[in-house]
Amino acid sequence: MRLIDENNSNLGIVSTREALQMAEDRGFDLVEVSPNARPPVCKIMDFGKFLYEKSKKEREARKSQKQIEIKEIRLRPKTTDHHRDLKVRSARKWLEEGKKVRVRIRFRGREITYPEIARELLESIAADLTDIGAVEQVPTMEGRTMLMMLAPAEKK
Repeated sequence: MRLIDENNSNLGIVSTREALQMAEDRGFDLVEVSPNARPPVCKIMDFGKFLYEKSKKEREARKSQKQIEIKEIRLRPKTTDHHRDLKVRSARKWLEEGKKVRVRIRFRGREITYPEIARELLESIAADLTDIGAVEQVPTMEGRTMLMMLAPAEKK
């Protein structure tokens, strides 16, 4: 294995037994830094410090990630135009805030025999929101519901 000491200087290729003995003599642990390298790279260091730095890097990476929230509006095939417009206004507000919107149409009883009504409703909602959002997932059936996903459109 390739060995690096606590001062980050390369000690060359050493056997595992020698590396463990050197780490023990110096009062540190032997930590495998890069197991996939040929030969594997190990470092003489404090293992607790290694774990702390690793968790610190992961926290920083998570902090820089952008969390996208998904909001949902639920409708039925027999939803009135006024109620639909109200829901579309909510969806427009959420898309402006940069959130994704899932539109769900639930079928009850025999309504499921007319999925084209729900598809037309979803397409009209998508048409109303084309200026601010784009269809990310086309309308699909999942059990007794039809779903469509809208994402905020990229600003130019």
